Amino acid sequence: MIKKVAKKTVKKTSSGPKVTVYSTPTCPFCHKAKDFLKENKIAFKDIDVSKDHDAAQDMIEKSGQMGVPVIEIGDEIIVGFDKAKMKKALKL
Repeated sequence: MIKKVAKKTVKKTSSGPKVTVYSTPTCPFCHKAKDFLKENKIAFKDIDVSKDHDAAQDMIEKSGQMGVPVIEIGDEIIVGFDKAKMKKALKL
């Protein structure tokens, strides 16, 4: 007798570099960057720099920029929503 085993859908998780998005709730490009990561099933930490001033200072020190989004992928800093740079850094 052969048993049929139901296939489980395995969600892709990010086993690659650590990803952090420095953003604000009202920034449309921040939303686009986070949507892109979600669509590609990339785990990321979202930091709202409008509420976390220490994180905002860290973001400025890392990027030299005060604007958002700033996306940290491993050791790489990407300023703004740059899909091509994000794909390259994530090896997509």
